[in-house]
Amino acid sequence: MAAARRPGAPRRTTTALLAGTIGLLSPLTLAVPAGAQAAPADGYFGTPPPVDMDKLIPDTRQPDKTYTQTKGCVQRSTLGQDIQIKNRPWGQEYLQISKAQEIVKAARGSAGGGVRVAVIDTGVTKHPWFQDRLKSGGDYVATPTKGQQPGLEDCDGHGTEVAGIIGAKPDNPEVGFVGVAPDATIVSYRQLSENYEPAKQTATPGSSTPPSSSTNPPSGSSTELPPGGGGGAAEGDGTSPGQSNGGRQLEKAGTAGTLKTLAEIIHGIAERHEADVINMSVDNCRQASGSITEGEQQVQAAVRFAADAGIVIVAAAGNATDTCPQNDQPDARKPKTIVTPPWFADDVLSVGAIDEFGSVAPFSVHGPWVGVAAPGTKIVSLDPAEGSGSLANLTFENGDKASEIQGTSFASPYVAGLAALVKAMYPKLTAKGIVNRIKETAQHPAAPGGRDNFVGYGVIDPVAALTQVLPSEVGNQAPIPAPQMAQLPPANDHSSTPMIVALAGTAGGVLALLITLFVMHTIRRNRPAETGTRR
Repeated sequence: MAAARRPGAPRRTTTALLAGTIGLLSPLTLAVPAGAQAAPADGYFGTPPPVDMDKLIPDTRQPDKTYTQTKGCVQRSTLGQDIQIKNRPWGQEYLQISKAQEIVKAARGSAGGGVRVAVIDTGVTKHPWFQDRLKSGGDYVATPTKGQQPGLEDCDGHGTEVAGIIGAKPDNPEVGFVGVAPDATIVSYRQLSENYEPAKQTATPGSSTPPSSSTNPPSGSSTELPPGGGGGAAEGDGTSPGQSNGGRQLEKAGTAGTLKTLAEIIHGIAERHEADVINMSVDNCRQASGSITEGEQQVQAAVRFAADAGIVIVAAAGNATDTCPQNDQPDARKPKTIVTPPWFADDVLSVGAIDEFGSVAPFSVHGPWVGVAAPGTKIVSLDPAEGSGSLANLTFENGDKASEIQGTSFASPYVAGLAALVKAMYPKLTAKGIVNRIKETAQHPAAPGGRDNFVGYGVIDPVAALTQVLPSEVGNQAPIPAPQMAQLPPANDHSSTPMIVALAGTAGGVLALLITLFVMHTIRRNRPAETGTRR
């Protein structure tokens, strides 16, 4: 899927671009992998078994195997010259992001300054709208090319767009798009890629250049952007190509990225204190079987270790596809599909997606682990092409038809950005306190306990999360505003004059009434009696 960019970017880089294969799903392993452990005692697969901290593995800080690039990297499209996206994305308006940023800036001087957000994804390109706030975390796919730092290459384009929603800060005042926490630091870890595959599976022997990528727009394409430039949507069904049958999947055959390296990175971040918030817009999806795999156990132990270390962990809930069926079974506690890392809801805040109408996005995977929801359709974010300084709002994949960028991958960074703002606003609040504040101030659905399996505790409310006084925090960590005195005139307790005047007035009224009654009675007594009697 190539992303055509949004109108709003500087004119020098306003060509449409290709945000290759932007998606974010999770693979479904129909057969239970070897090493699967027993089901929870109650038989309910929606709740994972207890954490086994013996499964915590060290961070090797390198790929788990040798991967070779087999597809071309995301690049700027030849479509839509001079596109400028100036309007604010609907998601920003819906969540009142600008107002939330003003609140934090007034209190702390910046919108997320000093907070570090780790992005575990396909890498992040050095887009100019990150300024000097983009840092190298590590590369678990391949050795960086000459002159590049680990984690700061994004061949797929997915990680850059995710990171842009968290912390992009445009230098063009005409651009409406801005990251949720535009002063936060982004730490990038390249953990997976669909443009790389294990070396032993590499085809086309003897070829000196990678084959052309399905993420690139076809040569001579006649595809045109919708009327009005890059701000519109291409024609198509409700779920874009590629995002309904592909995306950022862990442990997908012929790609780079495993649960093992995900667990390593999470553990390493916590052990080295490299971030305050972690965003994972990557998933592994499989059929629920009542068991847990070794890779899942490793991730479960890692997220517990990171949560105990005080890190807020945010993850995309995943997209329903042909290989990752929607959880629409009668008993929500026994899902058909398990998505990792969202499954580990005790330590991970998983994020479902809503559309521009406020409804649950049809692709957003349901489950008892869903924590909150955020916008996940008609996404606008940074153009991930190397050397670009603009925006993207459309993608191409497996064909020449442009489609909108969408997925729970892009709902998750809205929540990660909010976590950074809350961390900046309440620096003494613990990671669990930040998560609870986001949940408690969300727009709760009309369901028992204020949560359901579609949007969790509801769509996030950034302004409320930054300002609301929560009963659960009284006397605890979040400061409580000082009580405001009623602005009433002061009581006059020293002068008896008002009382005397009031009593005198009352006495005068009573006296007047008595005199009137006496006069009327006297008149009636002295009236002459009638003489004579009629017969």
